[in-house]
Parts: sequence; structure tokens; C-alpha cells
Amino acid sequence: MINRRKFIKTTWVAGTGFLLAPQLGKAAGFFKGSPNDKVVVGMMGTHSRGLYLAQNFAKIPNTEVGFVCDVDSKVVENTIADIYKRTGKKPEGYTDIRKLLERKDVDAIVIAAPDHWHAPGAIMACQAGKHVYVEKPCSHNPHEGEMLVAASKKYNRLVQMGSQRRSFNNVQQMVKELHDGVIGRTYYAKGWYTNHRDTIGIGKQVAVPANLNYELWQGPAPRRPYQDNLIHYNWHWFWNWGTGEALNNGTHELDVIRWGLGADFPTKVVSTGGRFHFKDDWQTPDTQNILYNFPNNTAAEWEGRSCNGYNIEGLGRGVIFYGDKGTLFYTGGNGYKIYDGENKLVREVKDEAPVDATNKVSPTEALDGLHMANFIQTIQGTAKLNCPIETGFKSTLLPQLGNISYRVDRVLHIDPSNGHILHDPEAQKLWSREYEKGWEPKV
Repeated sequence: MINRRKFIKTTWVAGTGFLLAPQLGKAAGFFKGSPNDKVVVGMMGTHSRGLYLAQNFAKIPNTEVGFVCDVDSKVVENTIADIYKRTGKKPEGYTDIRKLLERKDVDAIVIAAPDHWHAPGAIMACQAGKHVYVEKPCSHNPHEGEMLVAASKKYNRLVQMGSQRRSFNNVQQMVKELHDGVIGRTYYAKGWYTNHRDTIGIGKQVAVPANLNYELWQGPAPRRPYQDNLIHYNWHWFWNWGTGEALNNGTHELDVIRWGLGADFPTKVVSTGGRFHFKDDWQTPDTQNILYNFPNNTAAEWEGRSCNGYNIEGLGRGVIFYGDKGTLFYTGGNGYKIYDGENKLVREVKDEAPVDATNKVSPTEALDGLHMANFIQTIQGTAKLNCPIETGFKSTLLPQLGNISYRVDRVLHIDPSNGHILHDPEAQKLWSREYEKGWEPKV
């Protein structure tokens, strides 16, 4: 029999009767695996969401959380203790992801570090021969997303983005019904997210805590002084490291919208909003609307309110699809309602698992494991990725274009063949970013 480690590392072999992995393109060849092949996972970033991911990957059959990497030594210690308590096996701890990637006994890397690390870390992992599960958004900026797609193809690695609704059975059924015409021709969709986030205040420049390697935390990002209101969560609201609510949460709704509308890249994007609720260090919008037109004669909008949690249609997050013969209301988890043209409820598919829209770790905790299991099963050769990086990139690009429109304060015209911004050099500058010297990602 083929050695298990060699088996997983040489997944791309030519032959017949194997499971084709089309998401990696023709160059990838064919994939062979077995559900009995143990997949060893290394975790990058295990505070909060990352710890939650580690706990869930540890539950998947024939999966071992063998390594934990975080720039905070206390976080590493806590994660190791937690996984050991749950599994009886103690993961090895690392501070520097580059050292972890040198390990030959790691099959896959799960990335839940801050947004500015997502694509650079994933690209490095592909180059090291690891498959990658990367949290949304898959990149800090559009150019990084394109690079990650290229890296997945060049190094023949599976890369799954954490748009977990792609693995929810009722959502899969819902999208099929939309495409089959359950509400006629679906031509418009609206998504939203609301929360009651408090002020982050005015930060003070203080000494970096002894347990935190701030140099590695910043990694690819241009250096900024450490301040006391930044880590571990509020980096989301600073452009240097984060991407705002549109990507922190809007990526989920916009992914479902794009999927349901059968759309890829838009033709036009415009966004309005601002930081209205508090006067503090928060840089990204706390209130934002983004509008899209797509070339298949459809349109969409997303509304985000970070600091006023008044529900829309009774929910803190969701999507409504409008068609020429009815309406479909997706309730944000694994349920939906179908209405006819007279607004009469025709059918309801109930979500048995509750959704907590304001849960920072996982609003859909009871269902997320399906998406992680899909990633592992694809490595083992018994499934195909539900959100391969090509799909994740397109959905991540939508809120990124919204943020670019917001920052330049005008409508963006988009090439629908590739999502690139047309005839706007100022906006095009935000397609990429500056990097700390020596940290520039390369494919």
C-alpha cells in the first residue's frame, strides 16, 4: 500500500476512475484519496474564531489538529490545552508561520489570522505544498485574491474559502430552486447585516505586551505603532489591517446573492456611508450601502449597520431575492421562505439550527462543520470543494469594490470579464496595497 503521507502529498496523478477536481483546472490532473487517510492540520491564528475552527476540525473523522501557530504565546498555550483536553493529543506550538510551513508532516493549513495575513499566508502555504482553508475574506485587496487563485493553480493545491453557507444543504437546495425558476426570473437581491458594536475609543501608544510578537502580527502590512485598542479584534476597523464590516460580514450575504443571481463580476458598483455613530479611531464605515449591476440583467444591494442593530424583516442578517413571479426570503442560516406574486407564503423550509447574527465567533455554529468536513473530504478524494478559491475570490471582490467606491466617493465601472476597474486610475490604486519591505507576496 502507498504510504499515507506520500499519498496525500502526491494527490495529483493521472489515471482513470479517480475523482476529477475541476476547480484546480486541467493542469491539476486527477485526485485520488481515501476517507481513511488521516489529514494533519496546522492552525494559523487561534484566538476566538481560530480556536473555534481548531475545535471543529478536531471533531472531523481522520483529522488531527497537529500544530498551532499564533503570534500571541498565551493564545498558543490556551489552544494547545483546549485541543489536548478534547482529543487527548497535544498539538505542537509555533509563533512564526514560516517555521510551521517547513514541516513536512502538515497536510493542510487553516488560516484565521487577521485579514491582511489571509492571502499572503495562503500563498506561502501553497508554495510549501499545503492545502489551505482560509477564512473569508480570502484577501485584503483584489490583487491578492488574484494572486491566491494563481497560486492554487500553479502549485496544484486545494484552497477553500470559509463561505460556509455553500455547504448548507437547504441553501444548496434554495439556490437550485432559484435557478430552476421557483420565483420566475430572479433579477434583484438585497442583503444586510446589523449589530450593536460599541466605540473602540481613542487608542494610546503603549508598550507591546510581552506575550505578543507584534512584528509577526503585522507581517505583510506596513508598520504602524502598537496601540491599546487594536488587538485582538478592533483591527477589523483599520484599513491597514482590516476590511470593515462589508468584508467582515457582508462577504457572506454577497456570496449568497451572487450565487443565487447566477452572476460573476459586476458592471457597475457604487457605495455610500461613513463612520457616523462614534468619534473614535474606527476608520472603515459603520454604516454602508453598496449597489451592484451585473451583465446578466440583474442587480443587488447590501446594507451594513455596525452600531445600530435594528433588524430588517425581523432579522439581523439575511437576503431577499426578487423575481418576476414571486419572492424568496433567505433567513441567514439554513432556512428560507417562498412567496408568490401576491406575497402569499407558498412554502417554508425551516432552519432547525438557530442563527445569532451578532455572534463574533460563528452565527451559524451548528452548521459550520459541514464546510470544514467538505474541505477534509476533498483532500481525501471523496468530495469536491464547495467554495474553491476561484468562487471565493469573486465573492470577496464584491465588497472590496464597494469599499473602493466608498473611499474614492464615486461610481465604479467594471470590466465584467475579470472584475477590473475601468478608466479610474485613483480607484485602481486601491486594487492592491503597499507591503512592508521583504514581505511582498509572490506567486
